[in-house]
Amino acid sequence: MDFTDFTEDQVNRYARHILLKEVGGVGQAKLLNSKVLVIGAGGLGSPVLLYLAAAGVGTIGVVDDDKVDLSNLQRQIVHQTASVGLPKVESARQTLAAINPDVTLVAHETRIGPDNAVDLISQYDLAITAPATAASSANRRRRGKSRPAPRPGCWGLFAAPWGRCRRRKSSRS
Repeated sequence: MDFTDFTEDQVNRYARHILLKEVGGVGQAKLLNSKVLVIGAGGLGSPVLLYLAAAGVGTIGVVDDDKVDLSNLQRQIVHQTASVGLPKVESARQTLAAINPDVTLVAHETRIGPDNAVDLISQYDLAITAPATAASSANRRRRGKSRPAPRPGCWGLFAAPWGRCRRRKSSRS
């Protein structure tokens, strides 16, 4: 998709991004064509998912094998009371579809581990680790890989697999 292909609704939805010289129409088109994987749909992953959808990231993958629990709703803001008992990836899909119909959510109802991390992450331009526990962190599995796995809190920067924040040089033009 090129920014000249935006629908009237997309121009209205992304108007603030399009006006920013740092983003513009070309940047918004890149966001709509991008693919981001979020590992974890809990307390850390919830706001990440919401902001990616609102910004217009075209394809958002989410990895989580847990179900929505009432006791977590105060911090897992992508889920609602009506979603209790549903897989988190399905609950997130429903919420993100309601926020932005331009976004495609790919649900991976699984736990990320050594047997599937490379296959899952390689399908995306960027992977964001937002696990509930350190044991499920994909950063350990990313050592030596070409795509950085950002950590929440490195706003505007990307965390290298070894934990330092740095600016990412785009491989796309």
